[in-house]
Amino acid sequence: MSEYKIELHAHSAESSRCGSIKAEALVKKYKRAGYSALVLTDHYYARFFDKVKNLNWEEQLEKYLKGYKIAKRAAAEMDFNLFLGIEIRFNDDPNEYLVYGLGEKFLFENQNLHHLNLEKFKELTDSQSNKILIYQAHPYRKGMSPAADYLLDGLEVYNGNRRHNSQNEKAHNYAAEHQLKMISGSDFHEDEDLARGGIVTQQKIEGIRDLLQILELENYRLIKS
Repeated sequence: MSEYKIELHAHSAESSRCGSIKAEALVKKYKRAGYSALVLTDHYYARFFDKVKNLNWEEQLEKYLKGYKIAKRAAAEMDFNLFLGIEIRFNDDPNEYLVYGLGEKFLFENQNLHHLNLEKFKELTDSQSNKILIYQAHPYRKGMSPAADYLLDGLEVYNGNRRHNSQNEKAHNYAAEHQLKMISGSDFHEDEDLARGGIVTQQKIEGIRDLLQILELENYRLIKS
């Protein structure tokens, strides 16, 4: 039976200042590593938007989405699926959250999401006609702590980035205790992060709705490299 690997946490050099690999190269690397899909989750926070605040919102978003659009074009040229996600940090919250299911239209219509807090953001996403899922990234990394479980769909219980101590076992225990869904991500920024996380499913992901359904049903196993 066929198996398909999906990366849920990756950053491009074009849109995440801490990323060192450009979007087109990122897609090619994951394709060669045997993955069939990737969610690009570039950092959405004040540090990015404050630097472009002299532009109108559409122009700011175009700069933010640069990595995603390049990666999307590159993926279209090969048998690879590329989806839009974000890793958001709110102004009053040191934690970071991986968000799946939002699209470009949602981002253009809802400006400066980082000015909200997690509770207000959850209210906004719950009000949408399309499902949007929120997972806390690396909740036990230094300076961070798990958010209230009722504001989350799940937790990143395995973060493959070697340059941080994410205390993955604690994240797994918290998710289990609070019955939160569990995901894994490489937290890809540079070559050493390649293919160190993600999920494996027996269903090929053709669209974002397929991915959201699999995440909701937890119809996968975690990659823990």
